[in-house]
Amino acid sequence: MMELDDIDLKLLRLLQHDASLSNKELSFELNKSIAAVHERVKKLKRLGYIKKTVAILDRHKIGIGLISFSQVFLKAHTFEVLNEFEKEVAKFPEVMECYQMAGSYDFMLRIATKDMDAYHIFLRHRLAVLPQVNTVQTYFVLSETKSETAYPL
Repeated sequence: MMELDDIDLKLLRLLQHDASLSNKELSFELNKSIAAVHERVKKLKRLGYIKKTVAILDRHKIGIGLISFSQVFLKAHTFEVLNEFEKEVAKFPEVMECYQMAGSYDFMLRIATKDMDAYHIFLRHRLAVLPQVNTVQTYFVLSETKSETAYPL
């Protein structure tokens, strides 16, 4: 892993907050040439510091009215059971994030659906029927105070 200098860190901060900034705009902010900025961005992508560039959508405008967090308890904890669960749950477009957890439950899922009816269908016909699943406990988001995608650098 390479050591990031102050320019790399500033570049990553800028891109985390607005990945649509052009190399010209970035070069102005960093006081570097457009070519130097372009090479740094390429290097940061090649080394995996920048995994992908995306647009963050307004979920309400695209019909996603319900966010929930589900704690999933599995029936067993063998390598095969854990891997199979991860493989299957990764296929569900409703699952936005999946984390294996240490503690009283095995996985935490962030799930995005149109509404409670859509969540109910997802739970009954997709998630709860996975053979590895023992129990699912779900918590529904009432309001969102903060949602960040940028890591502190």
